[in-house]
Amino acid sequence: MLTKFNLANFHGFGNTMVSRISNLKFSKMETAATHTNNQLLGSEIFENFKQAFIGDLITSDHSDYDQQRQLWNGMIDKKPQLIAQCYGVSDVIRTVNFARDNNLLVAVRGGGHNVAGNAMNDDGIVIDLSQMRAVLVNPNQKTAIVQGGAIWRDVDRETQVFSLACAGGVVSDTGVGGLTLGGGLSWFRRKAGMSIDNLVRAQVVLADGSCVSASAEENQDLFWAIRGGGGNFGIVTSFEFNLYDLGPEVMFAACMYPRSAAQKVMDFWVEFTRDLPDEMTTDCLHWSIPEHEAFPKELHGKPVTALAGMYFGSPEEGRKALQPLREVAEPLLDLSNVYPYAAVNQMFDAFLVKGTLNSYWKSLYVDDLSDDLIKLILDKVNNSPSPQSLLSIRNLQGALSRVGASETAFGDRSGRFLVSIDTMWTDQDDDANNIQWTREFFSELHKHSGGQVYFNFNSDMSGSDNLAEDSYGSNYQKLVEIKTKYDPENFFRLNANIKPRS
Repeated sequence: MLTKFNLANFHGFGNTMVSRISNLKFSKMETAATHTNNQLLGSEIFENFKQAFIGDLITSDHSDYDQQRQLWNGMIDKKPQLIAQCYGVSDVIRTVNFARDNNLLVAVRGGGHNVAGNAMNDDGIVIDLSQMRAVLVNPNQKTAIVQGGAIWRDVDRETQVFSLACAGGVVSDTGVGGLTLGGGLSWFRRKAGMSIDNLVRAQVVLADGSCVSASAEENQDLFWAIRGGGGNFGIVTSFEFNLYDLGPEVMFAACMYPRSAAQKVMDFWVEFTRDLPDEMTTDCLHWSIPEHEAFPKELHGKPVTALAGMYFGSPEEGRKALQPLREVAEPLLDLSNVYPYAAVNQMFDAFLVKGTLNSYWKSLYVDDLSDDLIKLILDKVNNSPSPQSLLSIRNLQGALSRVGASETAFGDRSGRFLVSIDTMWTDQDDDANNIQWTREFFSELHKHSGGQVYFNFNSDMSGSDNLAEDSYGSNYQKLVEIKTKYDPENFFRLNANIKPRS
């Protein structure tokens, strides 16, 4: 039996939503979305749906259509029949029912930051949550309820009022929903684990149009599945997270070394991360200094190997703990300092602006960085086809790795590092070359890995015949069973798809 959602479980969130919706101003002339040759959108069925819908309905002849269909990845150019911007759960339910009853392909948009572009489709309907961004913090219980369309900047803004933080993303305009359902890696992941490890409860609209609560007490199988299983099982319209005492200021290291020192920097970092306390989370990045006013003009375009990290605790302790990252060699640039926690989560925002870069990403977990793997990485990044590309290596373990493989759908946490090939470029004529380079790099990297992918950093399912099975491991068959139970027709299939048995 599915347990129907109970507003009382969400500590007054329903009243917040009612108040928000009642204060919204919208024009029915705008939401009517004028004329179209499409038979369905000109039908009585659509008119009935439109009259019951509170939010904005945007079709191809709407003045905002091109703007609203744009996603973060500039390479994605999809044209849906209809973008349904929902203002509440009732809109989501109505749109799910409308799409299902009329056999429309559905994409679900939260922050629209997913590199794969799954938040948009061609000729279907987009259930857009981007207007549902409320964040309700309970400082006494150290929890936050976050609507499904919120981005991490929304969360930081509200939680930091109380010097609290949620284990979320490292780019502030990333959507809470997509990142959380795929796992979620923050700047204090070694202290708090993944975003899914801090999820208390979720409100989910299912393919049959029902709205349920998923938690350790209700619909436990669904709660297990959404913690790492992506958007396969329903639309999460709100999340409830545990929060941590952190901020308003933290120590953050960001030291950029010339690429000529890359071997020395990586050798140091691999050893440095072997026995770190959970309070320290660090990354190794291969990048080129962007042509941006934030950096000295004479350094623009310089290839660098950077060590970055944040300390969970007092800035004074953090300065001492992170100091070794700043002393490996002579840096080109050292931006290490005490910053507001919210500012740390916005440091990459200016270089990853929506729609400005074409992107194709691949990622794999590795048990260690052997000499051969380091050589492969350096050979590839030194011959990258695009200076905008970023090769990110994230140190894991800590609290993250102490969650058993079967405890969440995410699966095995034993990998010591996550290697992410974040290929980005500006000219669409370079699409094929960059995609081919990334796939070749991924194929070579795969030889050093058990095949587990982090789907949040993965553009498509190419590269392996059994990418989902390899990634979810022993959890895959259980995910298939839960998918079959909650979405037997594969209504939600624009994702890293787990197909139901039927």
